[in-house]
Amino acid sequence: MTTSEAERSAMRRALALATTPGVPLGPNPRVGCVLLAPDGTTIAEGFHRGAGTPHAEAAALAEAGEAARGATAVVTLEPCNHTGRTGPCSEALIAAGVVRVVFAQPDANPVAVGGAGRLREAGIEVVGGEMIEEAQAVNRAWTFAIARRRPFVTWKFATTLDGRSAAADGTSRWVSSRAARLDTHRLRALCDTMLVGTSTVEVDDPELTVRDELDEPVAIQPLRAVMGLRDLPADRRIFNDRAETVRLRTRDPEQALADLFARDRQHVFLEGGPTLAAAFLAAGLVDEVVTYVAPMLLGAGRTAVGDLGIGTIADALHLHVSDVTVLQGHDGEDTNVRLTMRPHLRRN
Repeated sequence: MTTSEAERSAMRRALALATTPGVPLGPNPRVGCVLLAPDGTTIAEGFHRGAGTPHAEAAALAEAGEAARGATAVVTLEPCNHTGRTGPCSEALIAAGVVRVVFAQPDANPVAVGGAGRLREAGIEVVGGEMIEEAQAVNRAWTFAIARRRPFVTWKFATTLDGRSAAADGTSRWVSSRAARLDTHRLRALCDTMLVGTSTVEVDDPELTVRDELDEPVAIQPLRAVMGLRDLPADRRIFNDRAETVRLRTRDPEQALADLFARDRQHVFLEGGPTLAAAFLAAGLVDEVVTYVAPMLLGAGRTAVGDLGIGTIADALHLHVSDVTVLQGHDGEDTNVRLTMRPHLRRN
């Protein structure tokens, strides 16, 4: 079944609605919906504003009222078929008299699946898969987490040209430039969990909040998670009231991710030290690597990652580079190169 140019245009608009700024990240996917009249003109629009709020379809239907009868619903995700905090979108579309539904991404959530089938049972024309790749990109972490039953893991670190994250005396200020630090906060804001180990908390005492250009905490903060068995002093900054913090009493990366997934967490930003990074890499649980490379040499000092058990170049862990960006300050001297990469093979 094909789609019209009006429906494709509506899907592009629905994707834009799904990415409306200010919508909380997770645990629900970001969804947009556009209702079209039989002549292809727009009747109403809606998008999901976060857990507990009306779904995109319900928001659009509420705006349309009786005008929804005979309409086509264009939505970025297959309408849900379950009752949670809100009712099933499939039933709402049926009750409103919608005659056709075009969606992009199938809903892989086992709790919500089945909306397309229910719509077809009610005699509604259904077309799926329109601009599916664009829709999956909007909900990259959610799509991954639903399929893998664990959060997507981004490992971030800063390094010198010779692979040092700190000098021999432990100092690391400033391996990453101001431009890189601002960029790191932008990436932190795209995740729902910041993860470090107990050693990082003891040695570096990070706050692990997302801050703006004025170095002030933003309103919505990711969860801060500390992984490890040892007890920590209560005065560490990660335990302050600027964001929620959880202790994950395990050294097993797989168990830590399972605990976070059970908390509806879908995207982990791994900022721990070399030991924690090596544990996640060895377990095949790093899905993306973001590295800020400083144009400097130290010759000695702490490495960015611990021993991976690799004894020969033939066994090296290869990374696929998907983006290279030069981050430069106003004076032209404060420069880092950001590399975004992914491992070629994942075991889990």
